[in-house]
Amino acid sequence: MKMINRLQISRGLILIVLFLNLQCAIQFIFFPERYVYGFELVDEPGSIAVQGIGILFMMWNIPYIFAAFDPSKNFISLLEAVIMQGIGLAGETALYYSLTGEHASLRITATRFIFFDAGGLLALLVALLIVKNSLRER
Repeated sequence: MKMINRLQISRGLILIVLFLNLQCAIQFIFFPERYVYGFELVDEPGSIAVQGIGILFMMWNIPYIFAAFDPSKNFISLLEAVIMQGIGLAGETALYYSLTGEHASLRITATRFIFFDAGGLLALLVALLIVKNSLRER
Protein backbone atom coordinates (compact mmCIF):
# COMPACT_ATOMS: atom_id res chain seq x y z
CA MET A 1 0.00 0.00 0.00
CA LYS A 2 1.39 3.41 -0.92
CA MET A 3 2.48 5.74 1.86
CA ILE A 4 -0.04 8.40 0.77
CA ASN A 5 -2.91 5.93 1.08
CA ARG A 6 -1.68 4.78 4.48
CA LEU A 7 -1.47 8.33 5.76
CA GLN A 8 -4.94 9.05 4.42
CA ILE A 9 -6.28 6.01 6.25
CA SER A 10 -4.58 7.06 9.49
CA ARG A 11 -5.83 10.63 9.02
CA GLY A 12 -9.35 9.30 8.48
CA LEU A 13 -9.23 7.25 11.67
CA ILE A 14 -7.96 10.23 13.66
CA LEU A 15 -10.61 12.50 12.15
CA ILE A 16 -13.38 10.06 13.12
CA VAL A 17 -12.21 10.06 16.74
CA LEU A 18 -11.75 13.84 16.69
CA PHE A 19 -15.21 14.38 15.22
CA LEU A 20 -16.89 12.15 17.81
CA ASN A 21 -14.97 13.75 20.68
CA LEU A 22 -15.81 17.28 19.50
CA GLN A 23 -19.44 16.33 18.88
CA CYS A 24 -19.64 15.14 22.49
CA ALA A 25 -17.99 18.36 23.71
CA ILE A 26 -20.40 20.54 21.73
CA GLN A 27 -23.39 18.60 23.04
CA PHE A 28 -22.18 19.05 26.63
CA ILE A 29 -21.50 22.77 26.15
CA PHE A 30 -24.72 23.72 24.34
CA PHE A 31 -27.19 21.16 25.70
CA PRO A 32 -25.99 20.34 29.24
CA GLU A 33 -29.52 19.81 30.52
CA ARG A 34 -29.67 16.61 28.45
CA TYR A 35 -26.76 15.11 30.38
CA VAL A 36 -27.03 16.29 34.00
CA TYR A 37 -29.10 13.26 35.02
CA GLY A 38 -26.43 10.86 33.75
CA PHE A 39 -23.99 12.46 36.18
CA GLU A 40 -26.59 12.56 38.98
CA LEU A 41 -26.53 16.35 38.91
CA VAL A 42 -29.39 18.84 38.90
CA ASP A 43 -30.36 22.37 37.94
CA GLU A 44 -27.91 25.16 37.12
CA PRO A 45 -24.92 23.76 39.07
CA GLY A 46 -25.31 20.47 37.17
CA SER A 47 -25.51 22.25 33.83
CA ILE A 48 -22.39 24.28 34.63
CA ALA A 49 -20.51 21.10 35.63
CA VAL A 50 -21.49 19.37 32.38
CA GLN A 51 -20.51 22.44 30.36
CA GLY A 52 -17.16 22.41 32.14
CA ILE A 53 -16.65 18.80 31.08
CA GLY A 54 -17.47 19.85 27.51
CA ILE A 55 -14.88 22.63 27.65
CA LEU A 56 -12.30 20.15 28.93
CA PHE A 57 -13.16 17.82 26.03
CA MET A 58 -12.45 20.68 23.62
CA MET A 59 -9.10 21.39 25.27
CA TRP A 60 -8.05 17.75 25.31
CA ASN A 61 -8.57 17.40 21.57
CA ILE A 62 -5.90 19.87 20.47
CA PRO A 63 -3.28 17.13 19.83
CA TYR A 64 -5.86 15.22 17.77
CA ILE A 65 -6.20 18.23 15.44
CA PHE A 66 -2.46 18.38 14.80
CA ALA A 67 -2.25 14.61 14.40
CA ALA A 68 -5.10 14.65 11.88
CA PHE A 69 -3.54 17.50 9.91
CA ASP A 70 -0.37 15.51 9.21
CA PRO A 71 0.01 12.26 11.19
CA SER A 72 3.52 11.67 9.90
CA LYS A 73 4.91 15.14 10.56
CA ASN A 74 3.00 15.45 13.85
CA PHE A 75 3.71 11.93 15.09
CA ILE A 76 4.23 13.18 18.66
CA SER A 77 0.71 14.67 18.65
CA LEU A 78 -0.66 11.31 17.53
CA LEU A 79 1.27 9.59 20.30
CA GLU A 80 -0.09 12.15 22.80
CA ALA A 81 -3.63 11.50 21.56
CA VAL A 82 -3.18 7.74 22.03
CA ILE A 83 -1.85 8.25 25.56
CA MET A 84 -4.66 10.69 26.43
CA GLN A 85 -7.29 8.30 25.09
CA GLY A 86 -5.74 5.45 27.08
CA ILE A 87 -5.71 7.51 30.27
CA GLY A 88 -9.36 8.37 29.71
CA LEU A 89 -10.28 4.73 29.24
CA ALA A 90 -8.30 3.61 32.30
CA GLY A 91 -9.68 6.42 34.45
CA GLU A 92 -13.28 5.82 33.45
CA THR A 93 -12.90 2.10 34.04
CA ALA A 94 -11.44 2.76 37.51
CA LEU A 95 -14.29 5.16 38.29
CA TYR A 96 -16.83 2.59 37.14
CA TYR A 97 -15.42 -0.06 39.47
CA SER A 98 -15.19 2.39 42.38
CA LEU A 99 -18.94 3.10 42.31
CA THR A 100 -20.73 1.80 45.36
CA GLY A 101 -24.39 1.47 46.11
CA GLU A 102 -27.19 2.37 43.76
CA HIS A 103 -25.91 4.67 41.05
CA ALA A 104 -27.52 3.23 37.95
CA SER A 105 -27.31 6.44 35.94
CA LEU A 106 -23.62 6.90 36.81
CA ARG A 107 -22.93 3.29 35.82
CA ILE A 108 -24.68 3.79 32.48
CA THR A 109 -22.79 7.03 31.84
CA ALA A 110 -19.46 5.45 32.78
CA THR A 111 -20.18 2.45 30.56
CA ARG A 112 -20.90 4.74 27.61
CA PHE A 113 -17.62 6.59 28.15
CA ILE A 114 -15.72 3.32 28.48
CA PHE A 115 -17.05 2.02 25.15
CA PHE A 116 -16.63 5.45 23.53
CA ASP A 117 -12.98 5.75 24.59
CA ALA A 118 -12.18 2.10 23.91
CA GLY A 119 -13.35 2.51 20.31
CA GLY A 120 -11.39 5.75 20.00
CA LEU A 121 -8.28 4.16 21.45
CA LEU A 122 -8.52 1.25 19.04
CA ALA A 123 -8.85 3.62 16.05
CA LEU A 124 -5.94 5.76 17.25
CA LEU A 125 -3.73 2.72 17.84
CA VAL A 126 -4.39 1.50 14.30
CA ALA A 127 -3.56 4.99 12.99
CA LEU A 128 -0.38 5.03 15.08
CA LEU A 129 0.74 1.64 13.73
CA ILE A 130 0.05 2.70 10.14
CA VAL A 131 2.07 5.89 10.54
CA LYS A 132 4.88 4.13 12.41
CA ASN A 133 5.19 1.53 9.64
CA SER A 134 5.11 4.26 6.98
CA LEU A 135 7.91 6.15 8.73
CA ARG A 136 10.04 3.00 8.89
CA GLU A 137 9.70 2.45 5.15
CA ARG A 138 11.04 5.88 4.27
